[in-house]
Amino acid sequence: MDFALTAEHELIREMAYKFGMQEILPGIQERDREARSDRQILEKMGQAGILGVSIPAKYGGSGTDYISLGLVCEELERADTSARVVMSVHSGLHSLTLLQWGTEEQKMRWLPKLATGEKVGAFALTEPNAGSDAVNLRTTARKDGDSYILNGEKTWISLADYADQFLVIAKLAGDHPKPVFVAFIVDRNLPGFSSRPLKGKLGVRAGNTGQIFFEELRVPADCLLGEEGDGFKIAMSALDHGRYTVASGAVGIITACLDACDSYCKDRKVQGEEIGRKQLVQQMISNMVAGRDIGRLLYYQVGWMKNVGLRHTREVSMAKWQNCANAFKAANDAVEIHGAYGYSDEFPVERYFRNSRGAMIYEGTHEIHTIVQAEYELGYRCDKPLSKTLPPVEP
Repeated sequence: MDFALTAEHELIREMAYKFGMQEILPGIQERDREARSDRQILEKMGQAGILGVSIPAKYGGSGTDYISLGLVCEELERADTSARVVMSVHSGLHSLTLLQWGTEEQKMRWLPKLATGEKVGAFALTEPNAGSDAVNLRTTARKDGDSYILNGEKTWISLADYADQFLVIAKLAGDHPKPVFVAFIVDRNLPGFSSRPLKGKLGVRAGNTGQIFFEELRVPADCLLGEEGDGFKIAMSALDHGRYTVASGAVGIITACLDACDSYCKDRKVQGEEIGRKQLVQQMISNMVAGRDIGRLLYYQVGWMKNVGLRHTREVSMAKWQNCANAFKAANDAVEIHGAYGYSDEFPVERYFRNSRGAMIYEGTHEIHTIVQAEYELGYRCDKPLSKTLPPVEP
């Protein structure tokens, strides 16, 4: 088993790192303070080819493998979580799910513009009364001739005000023995669509989050993704892709914490000695290093499984669960190392602490992943082969 990154991987990592340092970090303190997202950064990500990572070349993407996507997410979140969220939503939840479940006509219609950033995609599953309890969705789709009529609302939708199209999960209206879920690609310009931003977030303040609403919104039948009844499977597939980007991004927060603590531990002195010489500080640093290195191995494994076309629901759940927990612990320790300065937004560790907390909620809460892992181990849960999988990457 070869754990070495290829020369192409290293170039992609370096590209993403430079983009983060040059385009995201400048001004992030002010944008975070003002809870202001910058649409231009998203546009620059498209121009740099970042939004096309892991999309096959035939659909306008870079044709790189799925480990490349993880590397990009790690380096973007090293700069700020808001940039990685764009990759999670646009590339992971939306584009990769379209790549997995779309017909050839649908992929040719939508993926090229998504790969270049000409169009921005988002994902709409969560509702005010259906977060972890996704089977209790209230958004409905009513069949009407050669189209469907959507009614309902979604909340905590990243890029709600920026996205041009949304992958929407709804419940098919009608008298059915059990719920029938459907998935659509919905254009924001359709009559009956509206959005509203959410303010007052604890973290990821430089990212756009909001609610979206459907009022008698008519969706053409050719925007149905998969078949009627595939909606829940599509949603869970999307979450596998999204969790991969969150897991790899969490390693970026740990790395950012190490970056900040490395310089502070050497600059800050107590009784004439660098605090980095103190054993309790070294214990916190070593835990960060362990979280970073173990986290990389976890998401590299998932990336490899994606590359060869293996289902990875258990493995990506483990990576998301552990990496996000370790990122939060690293950020908490980074604040501790900085002391009173860590409590001020003059230093970045305060932002890392707030941003890392959200990742333990979205894409499956800490508790949900705990249950998932136990149920796999006890045999209460097992994966059935999906009718459609991501295209494997040719070696």
